[in-house]
Amino acid sequence: MRLVWLICGVLSLIVGAIGAFLPLLPTVPLLLLAAYCFARSSERLQHWLLSHPTLGPPIHDWQERGAIGKRAKWAASLSILAALIISWVLGIKPLVLGFQFLALVGVSAFIWTRPNT
Repeated sequence: MRLVWLICGVLSLIVGAIGAFLPLLPTVPLLLLAAYCFARSSERLQHWLLSHPTLGPPIHDWQERGAIGKRAKWAASLSILAALIISWVLGIKPLVLGFQFLALVGVSAFIWTRPNT
């Protein structure tokens, strides 16, 4: 089972790192997932991730205070807006757009009600 956790952690870390450069991929949630998986598979990788100068602080902020950085909040909001615009441009049915809009409003509310780092 440790191997499964390790593979999931590595994949989450890779996709999260890619998300730092591409919009619409949630970097911090994937880093949190990687930390969770590494805690169950590899103390060495967990320690590396948590002590990493760039990747570690957002994880610590979330674990300690449930906080999200203001820059990350704005990036998430822009990604949410981009997802809605892309869906609209692609001609997604209005009912589906409505559900997507409601879900993303809920996500936005959650993000913006978290404390700032």
